[in-house]
Amino acid sequence: GYEVKIFEALHKAGGVLQYGIPEFRLPKDKVVAREIENVLRLGVRIETDVIVGHTVTVDSLLDEEGYSAVFIGSGAGLPRFMGIPGENLNGVVSANEFLTRANLMKAYDDTYDTPIYVGRRVVVVGGGNVAMDAVRTAARLGAEAHIVYRRSEAELPARAEEVHHAKQEGIEFRMLTNPVEVLGDEKGWVRGLRCVRMELGEPDASGRRSPVAVEGSEFEIGCDVVIMALGTSPNPLIASTTRGLETNRRGCLVADEVHGQTSREGIFAGGDAVTGAATVILAMGAGRRAARAIDEYVRAKSGMN
Repeated sequence: GYEVKIFEALHKAGGVLQYGIPEFRLPKDKVVAREIENVLRLGVRIETDVIVGHTVTVDSLLDEEGYSAVFIGSGAGLPRFMGIPGENLNGVVSANEFLTRANLMKAYDDTYDTPIYVGRRVVVVGGGNVAMDAVRTAARLGAEAHIVYRRSEAELPARAEEVHHAKQEGIEFRMLTNPVEVLGDEKGWVRGLRCVRMELGEPDASGRRSPVAVEGSEFEIGCDVVIMALGTSPNPLIASTTRGLETNRRGCLVADEVHGQTSREGIFAGGDAVTGAATVILAMGAGRRAARAIDEYVRAKSGMN
C-alpha cells in the first residue's frame, strides 16, 4: 500500500539481471522484461539515469523529498584490478564493463550495429562464474578466448557446470598462470600479457593452497584484449555521501541480517551492497525481509496499528 520509487543509475532497470548476466544464460526480453513489468504493474515507479550520491543523496530523499524510508540495494559493482604495469592500456577492461556493454548494447544480437571492441584474441584473468560468463561472451562475439588462472583447476571457484560448458565451447584454460604485466604497442593498445608460471604451496587462510611463482618461468601470451574478472566490492559513493552510514573493512554496508536495518534510522540495505558479491536469490530474500521491516518501521513511527 505504499508509494514506492526505484532510482536506477543506468538507462535500463533490472540491475545485474539486465547488464551483468549474459543473454545466453538469462534472456532479457523473455525473463527480465517480464519481471520488471510485473513490478511496474504493482504501481512502482522507476526513475532511470539517477546516480544516488550525485543526482540525489539518501539524506535529501529523507529530509527534503518526504520519503519515510530508503532501501539501498546498489549491489557490488566496483571491479578489482591487479595493480600490475599496463592495466591502463587500451583494451584492458573489467568483466563488469565488458558484460555491461555486451548486454546494454545488445552485442549478442546480429541485427545491432554495436560499438563494442572485442578484439581477435581475448584473455580473461580469473576463475569465477563471472570469468566464465565473460570468456564465453567473448567467444560468442567471435574472439579466440582464453582463461588465465593462478591456481589449478581443482581450485577454480566457478561452478563445475560453468567450467564444463566453457570447455565444450572451446575455451582454452591456462592454469597455474599469473599475469605480471600487460604489454602494449606504440599506440597504447594491448599486444600481450606477460605471465609467470605458478606452483601450489601451503594452504592459505581459506584452506586453499597458496600459489607461488616459479623463478625464471616468465612467458608472454599474445592478445589484444584483457578482461579482469577478479571480483567486485560495493561502490563507496552512497556510503561516502550519506552521514552516519556504517561500512565494514570490505566497504560493505553494515546491516542487520534479519531486518536489513543499517546504522541510520530509516535506512535499510541488502543484497551485494551488504554481503559483497553473492547471488540474485540471496539479494531477493534480503529485499523481501527489508520490505517487511520497513512496513513495521513506518507503522511504528506513524502510530499505525
